[in-house]
Amino acid sequence: MADLSAQAPITTDGIRDNYMAMTRRKRLYSGAMLAIFVALMVAGFNLADSRNAGGFWDGWHNILDFPAQVWSEAFEKAHELPGHFVTFFPALIETINIAAASTLLGALLGIVMSLLSTRGMARWPRMIPVFRRIMDILRAIPEIVIALVLIFVLGGGPVPAMIAIALHTVGALGKLFSEVNENASLKPVEGLQSVGATWSQRMLLGIIPQVAPNYLSYALLRFEINIRASAILGFVGAGGIGYELKNAMSWGQGKFDEAAAIFILLFLTIVFFDQISSYFRDRLTKGAQQ
Repeated sequence: MADLSAQAPITTDGIRDNYMAMTRRKRLYSGAMLAIFVALMVAGFNLADSRNAGGFWDGWHNILDFPAQVWSEAFEKAHELPGHFVTFFPALIETINIAAASTLLGALLGIVMSLLSTRGMARWPRMIPVFRRIMDILRAIPEIVIALVLIFVLGGGPVPAMIAIALHTVGALGKLFSEVNENASLKPVEGLQSVGATWSQRMLLGIIPQVAPNYLSYALLRFEINIRASAILGFVGAGGIGYELKNAMSWGQGKFDEAAAIFILLFLTIVFFDQISSYFRDRLTKGAQQ
């Protein structure tokens, strides 16, 4: 048996020296990573500026000219803003409808994809990598790319925007839902399986009640994101208030008051739904923890 008393005692000075050495190494690594990051940022900026024929340095001081023109014209025609709010409100409702429909459809498909890609719950365990790669692809392709392809095929309007946002939502929510599923207990599923329940019954009665609050919380958060996305897609002809904003900005001087009214409507809408969804998310998550 080895003599423990023969080992060198661990002193306070030795512990402190080891800690200081680890701290110096950590600082060295952090400094090296920061230097690499700064170098990459500078190289990327210089490349982008050269591709733009050096236009950034020549035009950066004009970056606030356009907002100044928009708001100055809006102040001059402030008495017309209420009428613009009424005019563009139907387009805002269309944007909200696009976001709501795409969120609902994407959330439902995301639930199915998440259950099919979670170990211990999947209907076909060998297909788990396939379903996960499908969600990765849907999540990786931006909504605007999908919308451009669908507009070319289906024509302009809200339907391509809804489909594009819904597909991206499937990938995003499917990933989040699958992480929630991994924390669910499988005991109810095993009990239902022992009495002959089908896969859909096991998921609906054994898993969904456990994860529903988190599902709703993530879906509400995604709804906020989809409102912004549906407004952006209007710039490529997908309808909604984004299309009206594009037209107002394209006309230039003389229509900037309409652009300002649309900006205000979008801002108020996003703030409103952000507060509403935050309230319900807090209620759902805190209720689930109690």
